[in-house]
Amino acid sequence: MDIAALPWADLLPFILIGFMAQLIDGSFGMAFGVLSNALLVALGLPPFAAAAAVRSAEGFTSGVSGLAHALQRNVDWSLFARLVVPGILGGLIGAWILIHIRLDIVRPVMLVYLCATGAYLLWRGSRRPHTFRRLRLVGPLAFFGGLVDTSGGGGWGPIVTGNLLAQGATPRVAIGTTSAAEFFVTVTVLAAFIGTLGVGSFTVAALGLLIGGVAAAPIGAYLARRLPVKPVITIAGVLLIAMGFYGLASLAFEPLPIFPRF
Repeated sequence: MDIAALPWADLLPFILIGFMAQLIDGSFGMAFGVLSNALLVALGLPPFAAAAAVRSAEGFTSGVSGLAHALQRNVDWSLFARLVVPGILGGLIGAWILIHIRLDIVRPVMLVYLCATGAYLLWRGSRRPHTFRRLRLVGPLAFFGGLVDTSGGGGWGPIVTGNLLAQGATPRVAIGTTSAAEFFVTVTVLAAFIGTLGVGSFTVAALGLLIGGVAAAPIGAYLARRLPVKPVITIAGVLLIAMGFYGLASLAFEPLPIFPRF
């Protein structure tokens, strides 16, 4: 691919998708993969090609997003250390599962879990003040998030960020730390993709997503630090429920052109 010869008109739709998806992901700690996949398929890309493009771009955008959150002081480094190693291990095992074993039951279970976590956050945001508590379930959560992110087709942000918020983590810290750790998990998944598809998985769509995502990453990190707690909890709950129903609908009514499998 000759990058210098690419017309910006071809890249612009993918840049806009990457910008919007990363802006939401950086602000609320979830949804880059889901939104990007859905919009790429809506533009006519096959679901597998869309997934490969998103993974290729996310390996770079997650790194920039993690750095932006660190500069905004949204990262708790002790929590980061508790997330990153189990997350990488889960990602490696998930990559092996993706290549050698079909575990279709993983996806619907994860989607129901997302809906339940989102409903809890909505209840908590509207009826109870957000209390900040010591986080107890971190290592197993990161392992499960990394495992599902690879073998289940995505889910690190929704699973890890959503659960940390439900446990009582400060929203900006949960979002920033999860985003910083996501880079290492995503690179693990990206390596599996490149090993399977080769560097040909880095397409025009992936380049557009990368440019838009990198541009939006500092803005998302800034918003995560500045947004008030209660709306963040509520919006995170809405996003989790929407992603859960979105994925369940794609499983129940497949194939729907605008609903790729989650």
